[in-house]
Amino acid sequence: MTWNPNDTASNARPDLDRHLRKGVPEVVIAERKTVEQSLDIARRFLQATGRAILSRVPADLEERLRSEFEAEAELEWLPGPRAAVLRSPGHADENHGRGGNVGVITAGTSDIACAEEAALVCREMGCVVHTAYDVGVAGLHRLWEPLRHLLGEARVDVLIVAAGMDGALPSVISGLVDVPVVGLPTSVGYGLGGKGEAALLSMLQTCSPGMAVVNIDNGIGAGAMAGLIANRMAAARQGRIGTSG
Repeated sequence: MTWNPNDTASNARPDLDRHLRKGVPEVVIAERKTVEQSLDIARRFLQATGRAILSRVPADLEERLRSEFEAEAELEWLPGPRAAVLRSPGHADENHGRGGNVGVITAGTSDIACAEEAALVCREMGCVVHTAYDVGVAGLHRLWEPLRHLLGEARVDVLIVAAGMDGALPSVISGLVDVPVVGLPTSVGYGLGGKGEAALLSMLQTCSPGMAVVNIDNGIGAGAMAGLIANRMAAARQGRIGTSG
């Protein structure tokens, strides 16, 4: 992208080619931007790539997205994480469904919004996403059947496990499975150690091998990591790369 010193519409220099270079699409985090900044960046992505992804969309921006792009783009709206995907008419992602298999698990229903943010990124990276929600350690018997499905029929390449409170579920799962686990701590909890701090520290102190951890409520980061792992596995299975790279 060529730098234009006179372009001050949003003071933004969007990375329009990230999905080609990195395999991870750019996501516009809108919560600290003005409405006009977010609209300008979304429009640039839509024109350049046929797609714009926005997360943490405030209510006033949601309204403007619906009105501003009604005639030129289709809007997919996820109310839980307040995320939006704009697509130009006829835009087709050639990688859709060609990626790997990702499992997304939550400890409780309060963790679903962050999990859906992660799942959105994986889908936009071409992955097939399988979900199992509300199977946390307070009733661990709920985990067995979903886990059998994810590792058996779904044959997932990687698992994202979202949990707040004590953050125990990712470590439990990582000690049981033979695929990588991405721990996603969420800002669910009470008092001392609340807002996700206890969950984050618990996951960082795991003694279960094969688990990586992203920051609190970072569904975007969890989705990007899991998507890269899963897509690398899919490429190896399809003979597009050697297993060693």
